[in-house]
Amino acid sequence: MSLRKLLSGGQAIELLAQDGDRKRFRFRTPMGQTPDCCFSFAGLRNQVTLLIQKQEVEEGVEEGTVLSCVNDIAAATQHTLTSHLAKRTHRAVLFCRANRLLPSQNPTLSGGVPSNQYICKALAVVAKATGLRLLCPPARFCTHNGAMVACNRMERLREGTGTLAPEVEVEVSYEPRAPLGVDITAEVRDAAIRPPPIRIKIPA
Repeated sequence: MSLRKLLSGGQAIELLAQDGDRKRFRFRTPMGQTPDCCFSFAGLRNQVTLLIQKQEVEEGVEEGTVLSCVNDIAAATQHTLTSHLAKRTHRAVLFCRANRLLPSQNPTLSGGVPSNQYICKALAVVAKATGLRLLCPPARFCTHNGAMVACNRMERLREGTGTLAPEVEVEVSYEPRAPLGVDITAEVRDAAIRPPPIRIKIPA
């Protein structure tokens, strides 16, 4: 396969996975024993790295050479991370519903930059099973996070809300890991919600 344009890692995986067999290689879903809604891809990354190193030895190629099974590795990787996202999202929806955190009218599952169609299809299964509407923006609107934040600030600057004029001098502090709202991870973990199995069968 010839990749004629520069792609992000996620775009490359999705493109390669289209011609791959996700069942050829099996990875463990991350954080399977942790009953909260947090995400982590470190464990999956390590599994993929080890598999690539093993396949390089088996195929007798140098490090960094495109493997003959690259499509299958991409498909298995995409499926595993999608399963991880779907399970954590499912638990989050069930927790929110149990604690009456969802709106009574037309609850919607959306957010982030779900431009990967495989992930969108999996989330559609979760949304249908939990009675939510799924809202996935078109891929052309799923740009870099930095660009989206800058665009948001531009709109707020035009409206004159939540911004400071350049001539205003204030002391600003930066928090590299600033929380987004109230952290309820402990409450979710204590609830120990075990989402019922959902068969996520995604057509090619």
